[in-house]
Amino acid sequence: MEYQQGQDREQLTLYSTCLDNMVPPDNSVRFIDQFVESMDLPDLGFDPLPAQGRPPYNPADLLKLYIYGYMNRMRSSRQLEKECHRNLEVIWLLKNLKPDHNTIARFRKDNPKAIKRVFRHSVEIARNFNLIGGLLIAGDSTKFRAQNSKKNNYNKKKIQRHLEYIDNKLKEHNKALATADGDKRESLEKQVRHRKEQRKKYEQLQRELDGDRSSENPQISTSDPDSRHQIVRGMITEVCYTGQTTVDGMHKILIDCKLTNQNDKKAMGMMLRRAKSILRTNRFTALYDKGYHTGSEFHTADQLGIETLVAIPAIGRKSQAPNPMYNAENFRYDRENDTYTCPQDQTLTSNQTHYKTRNYTFKQYKTKACKLCRVRSQCTTAKTNGKIIQRSQYAQGIRDNAKRVRRNEDLYRLRQALVEHPYGTIKRQWGFDHIMTKKGMGAASADFGLMALAYNLRRLYNLGIVPKALLTVQNNCCVLLTSLLIACLNLFGSQDQHSVKNRSFNFIFT
Repeated sequence: MEYQQGQDREQLTLYSTCLDNMVPPDNSVRFIDQFVESMDLPDLGFDPLPAQGRPPYNPADLLKLYIYGYMNRMRSSRQLEKECHRNLEVIWLLKNLKPDHNTIARFRKDNPKAIKRVFRHSVEIARNFNLIGGLLIAGDSTKFRAQNSKKNNYNKKKIQRHLEYIDNKLKEHNKALATADGDKRESLEKQVRHRKEQRKKYEQLQRELDGDRSSENPQISTSDPDSRHQIVRGMITEVCYTGQTTVDGMHKILIDCKLTNQNDKKAMGMMLRRAKSILRTNRFTALYDKGYHTGSEFHTADQLGIETLVAIPAIGRKSQAPNPMYNAENFRYDRENDTYTCPQDQTLTSNQTHYKTRNYTFKQYKTKACKLCRVRSQCTTAKTNGKIIQRSQYAQGIRDNAKRVRRNEDLYRLRQALVEHPYGTIKRQWGFDHIMTKKGMGAASADFGLMALAYNLRRLYNLGIVPKALLTVQNNCCVLLTSLLIACLNLFGSQDQHSVKNRSFNFIFT
């Protein structure tokens, strides 16, 4: 049987085309090239790498390489270095430059703020092409595993367990030393020295944690210092970062992204301020899930004049009444008289004392009628004071949100379809479920910023935003084909060249 034969590897070949012709005119690398060339990188904060015996690489070339890598599921600097030698698209994009992996890695690590500005530039391009509606946004967060194991993350309880374990081991070793001799004694003395060194390490970590007043439960991560041990889902925990994102409802384009090491509880107000600044308006509706349901954040949204729809979380077990009809949300509040009325038409009043917690103040409402009420066993399990309702200073904002959610249930159902689209692309399709760097929040933010930038550019490319270079190629083809048609008509004696020229351009663009 005869098969197709390949070309002889030792055959000398003279290529009759240039490098530019090896990349199709509709290839996404032309879009990347035109996007980067349209920006003033020094103005965005990109500084050229220091020269080491020869001129440094242009930041534009390294940015193009990173954008191409992230859009094609490659983040490793060593992988990108390999692509510079073997990938025709990368060779075209970098004009045959071949930076080494250390140069590539330093560029990402040293330019986190500039990369954020490039992401903002992609948002401005989308706005200029009317791809951002600015009427409906959705916000959410996702967790990215850090380059820090759970073993190298410590809190006060964990360090105390380690210290107790070391003390018990030292007691065992000292007891064994009393009867040991020879090689066994030398081995035990070595273990004792090792345990004492471990104890010094944990005592130093304990002093650092005792001096941290920034949170109720401080942590220390030794590999990636800014990462934190958080709940990922259910009872599953990881040492990770939290990526907060805001998505526009028109074409699912990211308009904002921010990497933090906190949970969602206090994030909504911050993201709404940023969204208002980016969109330059507050006339939009924001959709969030129940993780953002916090009274102080509703107060912030009201001050900003932004309408929010936040899912209502289930009532905690301790706050549930034996009969759900008598849960606190079924008590009517009279704002004028500052009283509550229960389903049995009894009035609950307050003594106007304001109790303080760490994050808010509240008042208590109760009535003496509870003592003789015939449905008391269905309303409360308290044995002495009866039903007590606590009303926080943010209670009105929480109730207003509940009304908006009930009025706009169909609108709220759009939230998941909008906000999960970027995560499906970034984490599921591209496999970017962890942070590549381990040098703190700045380097991690650069990694996350490049993910968001690559997602936005992929969306713009898929939505048909054609770079100028591609239009130039198409126009040149049109001119060439038209010239050929006119030459043929001249050859055959046609006189209506102007009509032919117009029809040929119309045909090609159609």
